Amino acid sequence: MSALTAEVRSAKSPVARWLRSTFPHHQDVQADYRETAGPARVLPSPTVAPGTQGAAIDWWLRFLVDPAPSVRLAAAGLRSLRAPGRRAGLELLDELGAFDDEGRTLRPVDPARFADRPDEWWARVSYALALLVELYRTPMVDGSRLMRLAPDSQASELLELANADEVADLVAMRDLAVERLLPALPAGPVFTGATFDGSADLNADADLIAGGVLVDFKAGQGGRPRADGSRAAALARADLDQLLGYVLLDYSDAYALHTVAIYAVRFGHYRAWPLAELCATLAGRPVDLSALRREFAELVRGELPVNATWRVPSTLSVRSGR
Repeated sequence: MSALTAEVRSAKSPVARWLRSTFPHHQDVQADYRETAGPARVLPSPTVAPGTQGAAIDWWLRFLVDPAPSVRLAAAGLRSLRAPGRRAGLELLDELGAFDDEGRTLRPVDPARFADRPDEWWARVSYALALLVELYRTPMVDGSRLMRLAPDSQASELLELANADEVADLVAMRDLAVERLLPALPAGPVFTGATFDGSADLNADADLIAGGVLVDFKAGQGGRPRADGSRAAALARADLDQLLGYVLLDYSDAYALHTVAIYAVRFGHYRAWPLAELCATLAGRPVDLSALRREFAELVRGELPVNATWRVPSTLSVRSGR
């Protein structure tokens, strides 16, 4: 099964073509975003692996906002058997309390249990979980740092895979999020890694939904450096399509979404758009969201190939290692 993030980045995708023909007027939204974001406030050193780092800060933000985040995608990575260090990963999930008392069934993690842990521990745990999820999401993992582990490696060795610069960078992004993101979030039910009715048709899970606001985290550095070394925030057409795709895959309006937002973690920039206004701006007219959801469902069910994919497990034995 294909993924929303892949479809919106391919000009040949029927999903991307439909979204760009239905919502063609994106330039003003992009320009406003760039103007209001300001300069990047946290930039990584050259030793930071950008892809894994973005996924790692995603995990840390989940721990900050969600009282019961799921680690099912990390478990799915372990289940794939695509890298050594399975024992280390299982040990880490067990230490996080992700298994029931029998050590078999996955359950949400309680971040409050670890409130006294130092920042470095949180950063390393977040990085380790990001590496495990890459086993589930990424086609090629030969260059993964997980390949440095042995079959009998322990959780402590998994936690050492993040370098010191990556730890410091994650702490800086976390500090900025506490200042800029957390005060902006509305009260209400919180879901991280949220899936939708349409996720059965097109793989998609949103970073955060809080009180009917869907927030996508972006950890990019922005555009090319200016003469003074600063960077402007970038909002690609694919980023907008990703937001729209999440909303449209919520076929039954289960999350009662009324607003979508992007939080640019390196800029400390939270930009929210009322959903009806954004759709009308992008479409050039008011839209019937219910009708568009039905049309989108027909599109993804009728025009996308159905491919084999890994099943995200609900059981994974820490005792047997299976």
